[in-house]
Amino acid sequence: MFSYEDIQKYNETDMHIYKYILSNLDKIQYMTIRELAGETHVSSATLLRFFNKNKFEGYSDFKNALKTETNVLKTHTPMADSQELSFFFCRVNSSAFEKKLEIAVELLNTADYVIFVGMGSSGSLARYGARYFSNLGKFSVSLEDTYYPVETFTCSFVAVIVLSESGETKEIIELVQKFRQKECLILSITNLPGSTLEKMSDWNFCCNMKSKRIHGGYNAATQVPVLFVMEALAQRL
Repeated sequence: MFSYEDIQKYNETDMHIYKYILSNLDKIQYMTIRELAGETHVSSATLLRFFNKNKFEGYSDFKNALKTETNVLKTHTPMADSQELSFFFCRVNSSAFEKKLEIAVELLNTADYVIFVGMGSSGSLARYGARYFSNLGKFSVSLEDTYYPVETFTCSFVAVIVLSESGETKEIIELVQKFRQKECLILSITNLPGSTLEKMSDWNFCCNMKSKRIHGGYNAATQVPVLFVMEALAQRL
């Protein structure tokens, strides 16, 4: 229902509405536009603009599309995480996503090798990304030590792919600054839009998946989109 091209143009309010809809698909089917406006804390006019932006003629048209989508999914009722991933893959199945990847591939092709950077769960993904890129012929290594003395060695023709769910981790930002000073290319894959890391990058892909923290703050958001984007990049080099 929501295309990658449209989501790329969302402002903060649009993204708020979009995330609410994804989290309440079954509930929205029985809501009036006023009720939805109340739940999302925006006006009915704002909702109508949002639906028009996503190529729906109005709220009724959106609900009809939602009903059709829901009926398809009900063939085997999915868990919430499966449903979220289903929407993600619908978004990236587009020419806009391919163009986005092409830009990153052009940057990566100028680099002699790639350094994947991440901490915690993202560190594990960085190791996988480095091995996958190397398997496909692009020499890559992973770096999880954010205190690594980057400033002591030459970084000619190096691309750095930074993985960070929030894009705001202090240690990661400081490490990226060091790579920046060495004139490395910075590519990043984040989950939250408008992050500091996104602004520091030559290229960024924001997954826009629901954030989830458990057991005192540990990241439990799905990492499937990150794996997909890394593999998609490697296969296009």
